[in-house]
Amino acid sequence: MTDRTDRWGSLVTRVLAPNPGPMTLDGTNTLVIRHPSSPSAVVVDPGPADDAHLDRVLAVGPVELILLTHHHLDHVEAATALHERTGAPVRAADRALVAEAEPLADGEAIEAGGCRIEVLATPGHTADSVCFVLRDDEGTSVLTGDTILGRGTTVIADTGTLGDYLGTLERLRALGDVTVLPAHGERLPSLRAICDELLAHRRARLDEIEAALRTLGRAASADDDTVSAVVDVVYPEVDGRIRFAAEASARAQLEYLSDA
Repeated sequence: MTDRTDRWGSLVTRVLAPNPGPMTLDGTNTLVIRHPSSPSAVVVDPGPADDAHLDRVLAVGPVELILLTHHHLDHVEAATALHERTGAPVRAADRALVAEAEPLADGEAIEAGGCRIEVLATPGHTADSVCFVLRDDEGTSVLTGDTILGRGTTVIADTGTLGDYLGTLERLRALGDVTVLPAHGERLPSLRAICDELLAHRRARLDEIEAALRTLGRAASADDDTVSAVVDVVYPEVDGRIRFAAEASARAQLEYLSDA
């Protein structure tokens, strides 16, 4: 059985939420940032509303700030309860998620938990997705939320666009061979390497979508009928439980191609 709480470096503790599934992998990684000399901590993505999970999070240390990488429920559902239990403000790019604080701004540096936390706007998975950069004597690490997963590929969801996501991957790639701390799955050793892999995957998938359109005799369009037909060709063996995710990805790629 996977340990619920483990160290992910000198500054970060991972607390694994009990919400495994086809979209969440082993569960949501709630990441707690705290320098060893700090009396308090920063919680990134409190996760699902589960009292035992929040108890494990609070065991890492008193909480002074709550940060959210984006608005999806498996990341933010417990934010209100954690805010009420600790009084810690909640910050996110989406003003609707903020409590007793200001929204996050691209490029700002937050001093909390004894650490300097740099905010990067990384839209694509969703419009409000952000990543957080940490630097210490061990090097640099990036908390990537759902923008980059520990395994597999993220879905371009609801407010996200593929164009934004490709730009985000290029921006993150420029940070180099730094450690990736994702919200699902395990740590990855090189941000540059995974960005290269994901960029190549997205380009190959676009080629497959274009080939499917030629086979179907259709133009690039994100209407429901075209999306469904493309999924049948490009993702023929997709698990029915996550067909909606394949359709979301196909729709995002069709929108990208239709705008090109």
